[in-house]
Parts: sequence; structure tokens; C-alpha cells
Amino acid sequence: PASHSNFCPGACPGFPRTLGQAKALDGICELDLVISLNIPFETLKDRLSARWVHPASGRVYNMDFNPPHTQGVDDLTGEPLVQREDDRPEAVAARLRKYKDAAKPVIELYKSRGILHSFSGTETNKIWPYVYTLLSSKIPPVLSDEEH
Repeated sequence: PASHSNFCPGACPGFPRTLGQAKALDGICELDLVISLNIPFETLKDRLSARWVHPASGRVYNMDFNPPHTQGVDDLTGEPLVQREDDRPEAVAARLRKYKDAAKPVIELYKSRGILHSFSGTETNKIWPYVYTLLSSKIPPVLSDEEH
């Protein structure tokens, strides 16, 4: 099964993001489960806007969840962190609007097929138990060699 995520457009894998991608995916495999995470616009904007990177290494810091030990400085090298242009609040807001417009027909497609499962919230630790329960009900447990 593949998943579709509204959680972090442009920041982590959410696929497919467009109707064209969804149709191309249809040619490769048949989905039986699609997960959509519905996170409030302001929450997404705040989280993505709080992201800073160390350009040389690609290390990512989030000023709310994973801040560097010293503000604005990479933990390992002491070099300055930068905020990507597309992580600035105005750019994030525009990205999220564009993503929502592109993703809407994808969501409708999977809803019409009866395979869409949507979860709403703002905190991973509150959403994950519901996602885990769904996945556990759809995927058989993996047995170790001793259990066979």
C-alpha cells in the first residue's frame, strides 16, 4: 500500500501529489489503502517556517522541535544555519495553497474508490495510534523464524 500525506508538502514524501502522478501510479500497482493526514494550515505553516538547515551537511533543525544547541549555529561545525527561501512564511503559505489545490482531486479519487482513510490532528503522538491501528488491521504480522 502507498500513502498520500497532507502532512508536509515539499518536506517529506507524500505521494502521489497530483492527479497525473496518481494515474501514473495506477499503471504500476493497485492501491488498497491510502492515508491522508489533515493538519491545520497554520500548524503546517508554523512548522515549515521554523525549519533551518546547515547547507554543507544538509542537517535540518526545527526551532520548535529540534533546535540547535546554540541559536542559528550548526551543532557539529559551529557554522551558521540558513533558512531556505521556500521555508520563509510567505513562501510556505503559497506552497501550501498550491499543494492543497493539486491534492484535492487526488483525495477525491481515492475517496471515490473507498480506499481513503483520513486522520486529523496537530501532534504525531496523538494521530499515530489511530494510523497504527488501521495499518495493523490491514497488514498481517511478520512472524519470526521461531514462530513458524
